[in-house]
Amino acid sequence: MQSRFDFLPLHKLGAREDKQNPGVINFGLLLPGVSADKGNKLWVRVIHEKDQFLQDILPLNFEMEHSEDSEYGDYWSVTVNIVPQDKPKPHSAWGTPGKYVYRYCLENPDKQNPVDWIIDPFAREFGVGKLSAFTLGYENYEWSEHELVWKTPSINDIILYELMINEFANDLQGAIEQLDYLADLGINCIELMPLSNVEKRVDWGFMPIGYFGVDERFGNRKDMQKLIDAAHQKGIAVIVDSVYAHTSQLFPYFYVYNELGWSIDENPFMGPFAENAFGTSTDFNHKFTRDFFLTVNYHWLDAYHIDGFRYDYVPGYWLENSENGYTKLVRETYLMVKEKRGSSDHWQRFFNNGSINLIQCAEQLQKPVEILRKTFSNCTWQNGTLNAAREAARNPDQLTSLGFLFGLSGYPAEVQNNGDNIMKTALQYLENHDHSRFICNFGTIDSDNELLKEGDRALWYKVQPYLIGLFTAKGIPMLWQGQEFGENYFLPQEGWGRVLLYRPVRWEYFYTHEGRSLIQLVRKLIKLRRNNSQFSRGEHYFYNDLTRYQCRNIMLFSRSLEGVFSLIALNFGDQDQEVLFKFPFSGNYVEELHGLENLKGVTADEGIQLRIPSNYGRIWTVKVG
Repeated sequence: MQSRFDFLPLHKLGAREDKQNPGVINFGLLLPGVSADKGNKLWVRVIHEKDQFLQDILPLNFEMEHSEDSEYGDYWSVTVNIVPQDKPKPHSAWGTPGKYVYRYCLENPDKQNPVDWIIDPFAREFGVGKLSAFTLGYENYEWSEHELVWKTPSINDIILYELMINEFANDLQGAIEQLDYLADLGINCIELMPLSNVEKRVDWGFMPIGYFGVDERFGNRKDMQKLIDAAHQKGIAVIVDSVYAHTSQLFPYFYVYNELGWSIDENPFMGPFAENAFGTSTDFNHKFTRDFFLTVNYHWLDAYHIDGFRYDYVPGYWLENSENGYTKLVRETYLMVKEKRGSSDHWQRFFNNGSINLIQCAEQLQKPVEILRKTFSNCTWQNGTLNAAREAARNPDQLTSLGFLFGLSGYPAEVQNNGDNIMKTALQYLENHDHSRFICNFGTIDSDNELLKEGDRALWYKVQPYLIGLFTAKGIPMLWQGQEFGENYFLPQEGWGRVLLYRPVRWEYFYTHEGRSLIQLVRKLIKLRRNNSQFSRGEHYFYNDLTRYQCRNIMLFSRSLEGVFSLIALNFGDQDQEVLFKFPFSGNYVEELHGLENLKGVTADEGIQLRIPSNYGRIWTVKVG
């Protein structure tokens, strides 16, 4: 990994099998400040996965040697030869191929008991809970030839689908089997909720204890590589949810120093930096912290061929007046990809027609416009549209705000960074993992238990105009798993019931009347967006007329590009409406949703009555000139 960028030396970190000497495993760990001359001793405890729950078989312990890394300080390592002769019991699986789990244990002269159950921060595989892992006899994944021609889509062409692996399809293999469904739906990018290791089996994953691999509850690194390879072959990009602002208290660079009684000011990795709303924070004033997360980014781009990142909780590590933290991370990630221009390997996926299509999506809900203007992020989450839609569902007087947000009013479309013109946009969504399903805004099935409350699917039709607006609006439209066929979970505003309750996608909804009706509409809208570039790249104009339109539950806006003009007319009310409108161009207008109300012989600037059905909409398109 030779580069002008500061990467941690992954070649000597974590558990790595010596390819020249099968069965020989090299372990390496950086623990800045924890040295042998202060009386510390470090051990690695290893056991075959098949033996870990057997009461008469204990892990084998191997003492590690201390040395100094010239850049990062205290380094501990050991070489272990996994041979059958070392079986702790005759019936042990030790020495056979397969998965081994391990942990580190630190003996400190000032501690009566050792600091045990230290996970490896550089592990590429994981076991259950707080265990790291490696596979004896591991063979690298063989990527398909398609990886050499795959191109990451431009942000203006993305139709995004957010999913959590175990809720969507149980595991990575299940997700692979559902790729045909997503491709058929028209999705060309999926956003995976956190894949990093966590302690619990049911958990959203936003308190990581490991960053360089895939949590074992989803599968392993080959499963992840297979998913990305298969997704690319079906025209689907993959971005991963990356949690860098905070960690679990079990993350070793918090856990070890906390157990040793070090103050947070002495910690070489953790500490206050920006906001600290979610517990233990990472301190990007430390070079070790900055280099760690840049190395994580490089590893996922290189080893897993992902197409980009969704950066969780950016306010936790973004300071507008600091070059460190988020600002530096996304800039260096962009520049290290740019450095690969001209490559003939998998890095070529980011280069197309002179642009660099690395996806760097910020979750900066407080300052979404500023994060686009001031950093190398090329897209951002923003809750404005979601909030405006929720308000409009409860009070139609709020349609004006929603109309402007469908047009991303005030958001930049392009920003120059270090001489590069980078396209910019924002996500548009009605649902995501953080909120109740949108249908809950129209009514819920009563329950005394908030965790069991659900949206009333009998009111599915009220969602329709919002979906039509979503897929014809500016920005990147996003669906949250199962939204397309009416998933209706209610989500509490706070508490552990949000993140520790398993909410599997109920695929049986697909076959209900509500599900079939919604997915038919979504499929039509996605196809319309992908086949008509005015919806993905065109100008947006909102006809903001409260007296004529919004007060009657009507919203009108247009999208236009290169001689094509489309009028989107939405009716959010329960009554059909007729409104007067003057089209700016003469011609024959085709109605895109059903083709039942085409408008022939329209004359520019002459008023025409438009009929818009309740809880639905119309899209009229004309080619000009």
